[in-house]
Amino acid sequence: MSCRAVLSIGGNQGDALALLRGVVDAAAADGILRAVSAVYATPPWGGVEQDDFLNAVLVVDHPGSPADVLEWGFARERAAGRTRDVRWGPRTLDVDVVSAEVDGEPVTSDAPALTLPHPRAAERAFVLVPWLEIQPDARLGGVQVTECLDALDPGDVAAVRRLPDPLVRDGEGA
Repeated sequence: MSCRAVLSIGGNQGDALALLRGVVDAAAADGILRAVSAVYATPPWGGVEQDDFLNAVLVVDHPGSPADVLEWGFARERAAGRTRDVRWGPRTLDVDVVSAEVDGEPVTSDAPALTLPHPRAAERAFVLVPWLEIQPDARLGGVQVTECLDALDPGDVAAVRRLPDPLVRDGEGA
């Protein structure tokens, strides 16, 4: 089995940039990193007052299942001291599996532990903008990601600001 997954990573507590780099470094060290977007600063989503987030998107090729990819992400969250106190609240690190393919076939799942594709990804400019940077022809649930982005409020899209700090330093990574 081979799982290609799109991961959305983000955080707004502690040294968020270093925590995002830690995810990228772990994916590179594990030999699963295939692509990584730039870092984007984005307003919080979900109505909880908090600082802006730093976000990025990775594409990984994992030897296991989508559930194994999710567990890999949870391990990164635990290492970053992530707690789940407030839904959509501040966090050190969030690693979401946005979409997955197993042996080249898109995976759909309505399991509570891992819904694929991610049920709110099409509504989140902070996922779509960095994803399109690294996969301009990306599809989410059979729909072009560009179409999903076009359907969003232009103000929400404009609020996703690319930062100059790369997650992959020269000579590293994907």
